[in-house]
This record gives sequence, structure tokens and C-alpha cells, in this order.
Amino acid sequence: PLRLDIKRKLTARSDRVKSVDLHPTEPWMVVSLYSGSVLVWNHDTQVSANDMLIKLWDWDRKWLCSQVFEGHTHYVMQVVINPKDNNQFASASLDRTVKVWQLGSRIPNFTLEGHEKGVNCVDYYSGGDKPYLISGSDDCLVKIWDYQNKTCVQTLEGHAQNVTCVSFHPELPVILTGSEDGTVRLWHSNTYRLENTLNYGMERLWCICSQPGFNSVALGYDEGSIIIKLGREEPAMSMDSSGKVMWARHSEVQQANLKAMGESEIRDGEKLLLGVKDMGSCEIYPQTIQHSPNGRFVVVCGDGEYIIYTAMALRNKSFGTAQEFVWSHDSSQFAIRESNSMVKIFKNFKEKKAFKPDLGCEGIFGGFLLGVRSNSGLAFFTWESFELIRRIEIQPKHIIWSDSGELVCVATNESFFMLRYLPETVSAAQESKEQMTEDGIEDAFEVMGEVPEVVKTGIWVGDCFIYTSSINRLNCYVGGEIITIAHMDRTMYLLGYIPKDNRLYLGDKELNVISYSLLLPVLEYQTAIMRRDFRTADKILPRIPKEQRTRVANFLEKQGFKQQALAVSTDPEHKFELALQLGEVKIAYQLALEAESEHKWKQLAELATTKGQFTLAQECLHQAQDYGGLLLLATASGNTNMMDKLAEGAEKDDKTNVAFLTYFMQGR
Repeated sequence: PLRLDIKRKLTARSDRVKSVDLHPTEPWMVVSLYSGSVLVWNHDTQVSANDMLIKLWDWDRKWLCSQVFEGHTHYVMQVVINPKDNNQFASASLDRTVKVWQLGSRIPNFTLEGHEKGVNCVDYYSGGDKPYLISGSDDCLVKIWDYQNKTCVQTLEGHAQNVTCVSFHPELPVILTGSEDGTVRLWHSNTYRLENTLNYGMERLWCICSQPGFNSVALGYDEGSIIIKLGREEPAMSMDSSGKVMWARHSEVQQANLKAMGESEIRDGEKLLLGVKDMGSCEIYPQTIQHSPNGRFVVVCGDGEYIIYTAMALRNKSFGTAQEFVWSHDSSQFAIRESNSMVKIFKNFKEKKAFKPDLGCEGIFGGFLLGVRSNSGLAFFTWESFELIRRIEIQPKHIIWSDSGELVCVATNESFFMLRYLPETVSAAQESKEQMTEDGIEDAFEVMGEVPEVVKTGIWVGDCFIYTSSINRLNCYVGGEIITIAHMDRTMYLLGYIPKDNRLYLGDKELNVISYSLLLPVLEYQTAIMRRDFRTADKILPRIPKEQRTRVANFLEKQGFKQQALAVSTDPEHKFELALQLGEVKIAYQLALEAESEHKWKQLAELATTKGQFTLAQECLHQAQDYGGLLLLATASGNTNMMDKLAEGAEKDDKTNVAFLTYFMQGR
């Protein structure tokens, strides 16, 4: 089974709905009612007729009726244009037939007969692999036609009353049919198996509309409208560590190689122009594609099955039935969730272990440990011995391990947690058996922090966690700090990071690939700092471009390493602030000389005074022409020479009050 998630996106009650359509780019639905009203958007595209004729209207010629098509002997209920040939269209009629026509000819090309009662609806299959039409009738049947051979290839039975609307979904291998029995039925378009029956209790269903490029479906009933979303939004897309991107377009698997782009300039956030290679057709409809960690294999999952192919030539290596599939960190092992109670582990493509987790299994996660989610929380097991390492009361959506296996992100629907895995502690506990409890080893993980953000997709680059958030931001989490790399205008899904290019790659549901620059030396430096490994950090620093140094210095300052930040920063403003905070008078003095800023001289004078360096303070106040400050310093220190100099300078610069006070205190 396809096991598609089905979520209601909109419910809008109204009078009986006779037709419905979705805007191709905006989130709008237009609904025409039996009463004659049009809701949401004032544009009625209904092409049904009640006079047995089909008419072609030319809007460029002020809606002139340019052609009339004759041949039906009863009311025409629906007309649809062939998406693969805009000069061809099909019509459904209560005369029990479907007719196929060509623009330019007033009589039909041919007639499809087989329904025992009037035909209410018709639709074309939009995929390139089958020349199919679908029709629904008052005989409660749905028929699939091959319009090249002019034969009926399948009849779908199950509706209890008249079939009013039919639709091939433009993205998924799904046929949707609606009836006056109030149900929507979902059938697999390859096997014709009934996948699901939906009944929202809004009386008779009259129309269905799907949206190309999206998973949304609009439904129109006697009592209103509903929009549902079928399946996953995420594209079936994966990238290996060398930059080969593989994706599924319907059942066809394609590959693009980022290396083949050569030295062409890549701009952040712009669509990459990739050369696409057809790899072949997949036996199942791919809902997910996932490379093995070493990139040698790729697994395709869908229809409750999985197939492992070689990544180079898409040759079938292994297959089986599974609700979920995950790789271990070393590519030689993988696990499948066969049901809500059974998990199987394979090594070198042979079954190694089948076990039933004590508390059931609603989801599994790959990586350095095997994660199993149940109603009561998350349990981590070892791949080798299937020993329980730790049970945690959490309901994760994603679990993402770093390459080293030391760090792991556990993401839920509300936030994400950063954990550090402690294998030495685990080994010691396994030997001594002292810390072993029914929930595993209590100190197996160290909690490093929680971030109240939703992770859509994530990857590790060194010890830096890169993720896309629910508000379409591309963020980097390192050492408790979140740095926003980019604000994106649509939902994107992380594919991976290529160190050689210093670039992150992301894909969208239209299978476009975009990229953002992310300098690995900066991440490596930040990682070394977080580990307090200053020797390694100093070795990495020369590889960081000058224009990135201040960004690194800001990071160092936030981590409390102000001395290192002062040494790294290239921004004079930032360096001066750091020098003041650190009491580095000489550095601050040199920067003040270069800046020639009155404000900086006053700040430095304050620092010099606190350090008892009155000569420097006097010079700074003179540079700043701060006569009030000089008066305070001269009187506090009892410096007669400074008073003399101050009086002359103040009088010269027309600072009369200061000059008067200075002369007065000197008795002059």
C-alpha cells in the first residue's frame, strides 16, 4: 500500500458545489455553486453544456464562438483538453459515450463505448508513459481507456451511487473518484488497487480538482468544499558526498552531477543549471530516495516496499517489503520496520536479526545507533548486539548524527535537542553492569542544549549543525549559537555539503537545486574553539579569508574568548571595543590615533584614568578637546603645569567657563 498521509487543509460549507478549480500559483480555490454564485475569485471556467453541443470560444476575439462540435445525442457533462496535445479534447455525455475530438473538425475522431448509463466525467492521464483516459458514469463504474488502441483496460467498482467526478493526480500514482454516495476513493494508478475511501459527511460529491506541482486536491460537495493534502511535501531526492544528485520524477529516476558544472559562477540562492541523465524506470513509485553513507548504493521506498540499487547504473541489488528503511553509519548494515511490532536488521544484504521491541515500533532512525520510536518514547540500540543503550521520553521526528558519531540532533515537532554520545561511559557501564537499568545507561548521553525551533531538514558539517527551519531560514548551530546563513523565499530541503566547493546544496519539491556558500575553514575553526583546541584553531586561521575574520572574531567574543577575538578581528571598530574591554591601552591608543575620533579619545582617557596612567589620560583628553575632563583630572591630581596648559588652551578655544575657573583656582 502507498500509506499516504492525508490531511484536511480546508473546509468551507456552502450550497451545492458544481465545479471547483485551483489557481496554478496562488493558494486560491474558485468554486461555482448550483445557485449560480461564484466564490473566492470571479472567474468561472466551467465548460459543461446542456444542449448536446460543444462550443469553442475565442477570448482574443471578444469571446466569439469560433467552432461548434456536434455528435452527442444527449447532454454534454464535461470537456477536458489533452495535456499532451492541446489540439485534442475528450467529452463525457449522458448518451453513455466518451468522444475524442480534434480542433478543426466538427465531428469526433472516435467514440469510446462501454458504460451502461450516462457518463458524467472524464479526465486525461498527464504522464508520458500511458495514453489513458478515465471516465465515470451513472452505472457507478469508473473505466480506464487506452485512447490509442480505443479499448477499455480496467473497470473500477466500488461506488454505491452515480460517479460524478474522476481525476488522475498529476504528481502521485493515484486516481481519485467521487460519487453521489458522498465518498472519494483513491486507487493506485498502476495496480488499480483501492488505497483509501474518504467520507467527510458533506452529502454528494460533485467535483475534484488536483494541482500540478502540488499535492493539494480540492473537493466540491452539496454542502461545501474541502481541500486535502496527499502524501509528503518533501521531494524524493538525495545527494552523495561527491555531488551526484538523484531524484524521482514520477517513476523515472534521474541523476545530475554537480561536478559537471565546471567553473561556472554559482550565486547564492539561484537555481543551478544542471545536466540531467535518465537512469531508468523504477518498479515502485518512489516516495523517498536515500544514498547509503558511502554513496555506492541508493534505496528507493514506496508502495510499502524498498529496492536497493547500485548508484552507478541503477541495478537492482536487493528488495523487500517495509514500512520504513534506514541505513547504519557504515553502509554495510540497514534496518527495516516491517510492521508496528517487527524490526529486521540486515548486514551485507542478508538478514541478521529480527526482533520485536518491547513497547512496539512506530518509527525507526538510522545512524551510529538504531533508534526505535514507540508510544512511550525513543529507544537507542546497538547495531551489533541490539543491546538497549538508552530510553528517552521524547517523540522525535528526525534523528541526525554527526559523521564522528559523537554528536546527535533529536528533533521533535516543537524543538530540537543537542546530545553528546559518550561511548567510553557506555563501555564502562556494560562491563561493570552497575549503571544498567531498565531504561538503559543513564549517562550514555550528555544534553548540550535545547533550541525552540522546528527542524525541517538537517545535516552535520564537522561539529556544526546546519538546518532548515519551519520559517524557511537556513541556520547553523554551533556551540550553543545560531547563525542565520540565509532567508529563503520557499521551503527548501538540505541535500548535503561539498567541502571542496565550500557550498551547501538544497532542493525544492519542483526538483530544482540551489546552493549557498559556507566556508569549511570557518566551521572548522569554530569547532576547534568549541573544543578548546586553540592549537588546531591557530593552524586553521591562516586559511580563513580576511573578509571573514571579523565574523570569526564576533563568534570568539560571544564564546568569551575576547583576547583571541582581538587578535583575529580586522574591523578597527570591533578591535577598539575589545581593546577597551581587555584594558589593552597600547592597542587602543594606536587605533585611536588611526581613527582620529573624539569619542574614542574620551573612551581611552577613561580607561587610562582607571589604570592611573594620568599622562596618557591628559593626552587623550587634549586630543578630544575635552576641557571639562581635563579640569577634573588637573584638580584631582593637583597638577599645576596641567592647569596652566589647560587655561591657555581653553581661552584659545573660547571655552570661557573652563578658562575662568582655571584662572580663578590659580588666583590669577
